[in-house]
Amino acid sequence: MNTMIKEHERIDDLHRNGLKIIQDPKNFCFGVDAVLLAHFAKVRKEELVLDLGTGTGIIPILLYALTKGKKFIGLEIQKDSVDIARRSLELNNITDAIEIHEGDIKELATLYKPSSFDVITTNPPYMNAGGGIINDYSPKAIARHEILCSLEDIVAGASKLLKTSGRFYMINRPNRLIDIICTMRNYKLEPKVIRFIHSYVDKEPTMVLVEAVRSGKPFLTVMPPIIIYDAEGKYTSEVMDIYYG
Repeated sequence: MNTMIKEHERIDDLHRNGLKIIQDPKNFCFGVDAVLLAHFAKVRKEELVLDLGTGTGIIPILLYALTKGKKFIGLEIQKDSVDIARRSLELNNITDAIEIHEGDIKELATLYKPSSFDVITTNPPYMNAGGGIINDYSPKAIARHEILCSLEDIVAGASKLLKTSGRFYMINRPNRLIDIICTMRNYKLEPKVIRFIHSYVDKEPTMVLVEAVRSGKPFLTVMPPIIIYDAEGKYTSEVMDIYYG
């Protein structure tokens, strides 16, 4: 398919079933956090999946490659990211399996029916209002700071849209973990699995993956950590498998 690629854009190979993604390095490119979240999320056959703040659609595309879900929807507020994501779907000829919607997370209740999704994923802005200096409202700033939505907006919206026993998957910073757990419980999302991510085995974690279940019973499992780099600065075997299969 002859999909138009704009100035400054590039096409990256996802090393999964021949899938590719269009990226614009001048604005924002996905990182290891999106890849780890897609591999952490569990999607069963015929399930309906929503990714909140999907950016250029990396998580729905990876979940399509990795699972047997019925349909994958990505919601994104930034027009340029929506455009890139939709062109990536055309590039891969997967517009029947994945849809990219333009919309505001704060308006989820008006966009989708309550209790309509089996799985919701999100790689949200990590920094809250006091978490860093915001110099602009560029795509990079919006991706990193809670400018257009808050943690509570995301969790509250996900809770309304998930079916009972539906699963919610998030990646965030460890210093937000207490906020995440408290907010989830306030909205009937029970944290069930936590997995920390370390750059090196002897360093503090830099990210944390969380699985929560809508109206689930209290019981938390802490999985062994993911270590990204070995002593030589190369990807560990686990991360290599996550990236390349």
